[in-house]
Amino acid sequence: MQMRNVKYLAAVFCSLVALTASGQTEQQQWRDSLVTLNRLIELHPQSTDLRLKKAAVNIQLNQWEYAAEEYGRVLRIDAQNPAALYYRAYVNTHLRQYSLARNDYETLLKISPLNMEARLGLAVVFEKLGRMTDAMDQYNQLVEMYRDSAICYAARAAFETTRKQYEVALYDWDEAIKRQPENVDYIATKVDLLISLGRTADAQSELQAAVRRGIPRYALKEWFDRLGNR
Repeated sequence: MQMRNVKYLAAVFCSLVALTASGQTEQQQWRDSLVTLNRLIELHPQSTDLRLKKAAVNIQLNQWEYAAEEYGRVLRIDAQNPAALYYRAYVNTHLRQYSLARNDYETLLKISPLNMEARLGLAVVFEKLGRMTDAMDQYNQLVEMYRDSAICYAARAAFETTRKQYEVALYDWDEAIKRQPENVDYIATKVDLLISLGRTADAQSELQAAVRRGIPRYALKEWFDRLGNR
């Protein structure tokens, strides 16, 4: 019965968010949602679902410390809750609590080794901690595990660029673009790198190839202009 009530109350909460009176600011809507959630949690303090929703609202309101605390409460109820582990790591990364974020990502990966988002997050945290070899290991694992993922190649390319490993970065941008040929951000980032390396002819070829694939020229106007093609 209690579980049924929690599900009902959660549904009521979603309805309240959707039906918030017009004319209120978005921030006020989130504050109102937070008040409603706090009341529901008072009735059902063991509901991890309600607490996860509250933490998400805390993030929307830029209440990062409160969000971290709420995820901690969820984990005291359910120590292996994947959502709480992932989002507490995300919050702690935002708060520059990198060691805490690392612990949560690593715990989550022990539970779910194939969680791509957690591994990406861990790679970023290793970068922030200055542990570049460990970061590279994570990016390599991602590419090995998800060979069809443009995001993984793009993430490794961005990391390689920061390490001034330009040739392997260009290879990875090619692989990312091959998997998402209409992703303007990937194309623009590769073109930026080519321009910075003085390879303007290659940059020009990349842009022309993108247009031939159907990307509107105006979407790449900034880079055409930089190359003198107005």
